[in-house]
Amino acid sequence: MKKHSYIRIISILFCLILLFQQCSKSSRGTVVPPGGGGGGITPPRNDVDFWLTKANQTVLLQKQTGTISFTASSSSTYPVIAVDASSVYQTMDGFGYNLTGGSAYLLNRLDAASRTSLLNEIFGSGPDGIGVSYLRISIAASDLSQQVFSYDDMPAGQTDPNLNNFSLSKDTVDLIPVLKQILQINPALKIIASPWSPPTWMKDNGNSMGGYLLPQYYSTYANYFVKYIQSMSAKGITINAVTIQNEPQHGGNNPSMLMTAPQQAEFIKTNLGPAFQAAALSTKIIIWDHNCDNAAYPISILNDAAARFFIDGSAFHLYAGDISALSGVHAAFPDKNLYMTEQWTGSNGSFDGDFKWHMKNVIIGSVRNWSKLALEWNLASDQNYEPHTPGGCTQCKGAITINGNTITRNVSYYIIAQASKFVPAGSKRISSTQDGGLFTAAFLRPDGMKVLIVLNEGSADITFNILFNGKSALTSIPAGSAGTFTWQ
Repeated sequence: MKKHSYIRIISILFCLILLFQQCSKSSRGTVVPPGGGGGGITPPRNDVDFWLTKANQTVLLQKQTGTISFTASSSSTYPVIAVDASSVYQTMDGFGYNLTGGSAYLLNRLDAASRTSLLNEIFGSGPDGIGVSYLRISIAASDLSQQVFSYDDMPAGQTDPNLNNFSLSKDTVDLIPVLKQILQINPALKIIASPWSPPTWMKDNGNSMGGYLLPQYYSTYANYFVKYIQSMSAKGITINAVTIQNEPQHGGNNPSMLMTAPQQAEFIKTNLGPAFQAAALSTKIIIWDHNCDNAAYPISILNDAAARFFIDGSAFHLYAGDISALSGVHAAFPDKNLYMTEQWTGSNGSFDGDFKWHMKNVIIGSVRNWSKLALEWNLASDQNYEPHTPGGCTQCKGAITINGNTITRNVSYYIIAQASKFVPAGSKRISSTQDGGLFTAAFLRPDGMKVLIVLNEGSADITFNILFNGKSALTSIPAGSAGTFTWQ
């Protein structure tokens, strides 16, 4: 064979090798323009970032590497989720947890380095943080405290109507130090506080469980709230809002108290509201703080004009009823705010089932029904679902499990993180459609970024279009997964 034939064969082989390399790279999702300048293929631009959590736990809040680009046309064969930033609804206060007394106890017993690292992860807004911006705490003990207590406990048969013995001393051991460290990380964090029970000497049954507030102590109890808010403020902790009573129709917790709607209305208009006004407190007063099966309770209080004057809004849990109840209250009183303040995950639940249900109802469902926040229940428990009071919840699973210095992130951690990492306080909910078995909520952040949370609770992957400002981005979400999509 002649020399020039060898050269020709070698040249052809070399070209084939280059072509194979380019095809191989393209098959891995990267379009490579040929060398030598002009006339090459332009790589597609990634317009949308996508963070995914799968309910089967194979992917947990991971940023995806695929390219999602907005183009002038959409694929008509796939569902369309239309996002409209010109249709603006409520401003979000944030996403977070209930920092129970037991949670604070466990966090405060981590070694300093572990605690600092964990709190920065939960409340920090950097690349490794999930940006929690809201907490609910208990006024005195909840059922997930180590012991039952109020801020003015008296010996049997004694009372203290002037609150001379009022003291936050039990909260100074764990709760307040942990809160102070959290506020150093996120000074803008907002706090809502809820009582499980007043001092037993204020109640008709003299017991930490159940019973009703005695009318002769309405004024004293209003002053108890004022002293609490002022005392926390003196320690550098602002209480942004209070609810009147945690779960006022459930007297079976230890501690707990019953309170009817007429009693709550009377207490607010005659005592608590005027006491806040006299003390020049800006702390919001929020009613109900119980399930979605009795929207008539908060509506009946708001129907009382004298009480309504002092009320910011209503809080809900979802152990009964449907999340759409919030929209019913909004329709009746559109000028009053709504808050999703508690939903638990338990020791007998599955990650798969809990993740999909909570994403659908607590995260997406509550904000689509006008809630300004979404809070999961207990931030931290140990491996035995403790601490709790005698008669308190024995199955409440923390968002994190703390076993010594070993930390495990549980389903509630990821439920909240899927939103809190991307939707800071001050974001506004905007319009998003739902189609093809996809549940959605969309937000416009203060920095102009758009956020779309999507849940596919079904058993098949779903490809769909994100339609925004006349352009469409084709993407997909795996079966049993939630995704958060962000773009400028």
